[in-house]
Amino acid sequence: MEDLTDRAENRLERLAAAAAHPLAELLECPQEAENLIAGASTCIDFDAGQVVFRQHTHCKGLYVIVSGDFVRSAERFQMRLTLGSVRPGDLVELAAALGDGRHTYTLRSLSSGSLLFLPIEVLHRAFESHPPLRMRLLEELAREVSRAYITCCLSRVTPARRHPNHAVRS
Repeated sequence: MEDLTDRAENRLERLAAAAAHPLAELLECPQEAENLIAGASTCIDFDAGQVVFRQHTHCKGLYVIVSGDFVRSAERFQMRLTLGSVRPGDLVELAAALGDGRHTYTLRSLSSGSLLFLPIEVLHRAFESHPPLRMRLLEELAREVSRAYITCCLSRVTPARRHPNHAVRS
């Protein structure tokens, strides 16, 4: 039993180490790049049920949830999977913005809300003028993947073990 407690504590420690960093810290850069990002950022309002972006479409930029409830879903193996919700303050779709430029899931609003939109072209110009910005966002993406993995491990249902003396009867 102690071994299970140690493993659970170890997973919780890893989850704490993978905690999201504040957006202000992630986007911290020299004044010129900061002005570029701030000047191009726009706030977009959404009604309940509206799709922000669809899986496999071209990524137009990064999104920061300002208000409202949004849910991520994906089509995998001809099944629709709900990947979870996103909350105000969350930075959305780092994988698409930093990767191949295609959205990995669909984001839909569950209630009216708003997002701060950072255009991808401006983000790339900011990366050119201040390369550590891209590295910080890549590190945040790695933490996001770690959080998802740890959460999955913590929520996984462990099958009950059969006592070796109990034979399976047919």
